[in-house]
Amino acid sequence: MNETIGVTEEEIKRFYVLHDQKKEIEQELHQLKKKFHQFLDGSIGKERKGEIIRGDYQVHRQIRSSSNYMPEVTVQKLDDLNLSDFIITEKRPDTEKLEAAIKLGFVDAATFEDCKNTKVTQAIVVKEVKQ
Repeated sequence: MNETIGVTEEEIKRFYVLHDQKKEIEQELHQLKKKFHQFLDGSIGKERKGEIIRGDYQVHRQIRSSSNYMPEVTVQKLDDLNLSDFIITEKRPDTEKLEAAIKLGFVDAATFEDCKNTKVTQAIVVKEVKQ
């Protein structure tokens, strides 16, 4: 059964207020994190783990590191060293050209309909309407 759900003005107003508070809280959290990082950078050095203890509270900074290879430069070096076994050749459709060909009528859109994924997202935006 399809049950009808009511939405009240108070619920919309509450959403609006909470969303506004969320933005303010996120901004304040960002400022505090920035201050903690600046303090730790000055006291123990940049990109170093450390902690601040004040009363019953502790701020602990963790340092995480990740690396990746820049595709173009790495492929070029692998080619130069004749290490083509370390290069993945990937076949991908040129979707821009395909879409253009469909628009111009060179390709039938129905032929590729089962190949296409369409992503649909929903968003809620609440604004205050002053009367």
